[in-house]
Amino acid sequence: MQALYTPYKKPEGGKILIAEPFLKDAYFSRSVVLLAEHNDEGSFGLIINKPIANLKVSEVIKDFPQFDCPVYLGGPVKNDSVFYIHSRGELIENSTKINDNLYFGGDVEQVKEMILLNKIASNEIKFYIGYSGWNPKQLEKELKEKSWLVVDCKNHNFLEDTPQVLWNNILKKMGNEYTYWSLSPIDPQLN
Repeated sequence: MQALYTPYKKPEGGKILIAEPFLKDAYFSRSVVLLAEHNDEGSFGLIINKPIANLKVSEVIKDFPQFDCPVYLGGPVKNDSVFYIHSRGELIENSTKINDNLYFGGDVEQVKEMILLNKIASNEIKFYIGYSGWNPKQLEKELKEKSWLVVDCKNHNFLEDTPQVLWNNILKKMGNEYTYWSLSPIDPQLN
């Protein structure tokens, strides 16, 4: 079987981080982090596979229209703030392009208006509380410790994924070398 995704050595905006199976961190255990930015000042990303049960964006943002869209845990930093990714960069001003299919942020008032006018669907936008951030060289150190894999998924549409199985599915698509990661128990002592 040919791998659909391949690991990279260097982190870059638009790549994803796959947590190694035994990472013992409450936020990052079996997480998939979309890197929005990586430079000399550090790294910024969002955990994209951890929905917060029964929480809707209209319950989190004041004066936000009713919208049937779950909220996800983006990471441990600034967990009093909401961030979003979407596929409508051509319509939402000040959006930052992450890859060909995906944008970060933009004018929230335009987002509200698009929701009210039914011009954006829940499979075109996702909201996150908090973000994942690394100081300069911190992510590189964690990569050397083999806490993460950097993977190129530029053609992948994360907005349409089932988040609970995303970590497993990406590992399986990476080929036989990483299949054992997807089959690893959460607690190896229970194996």
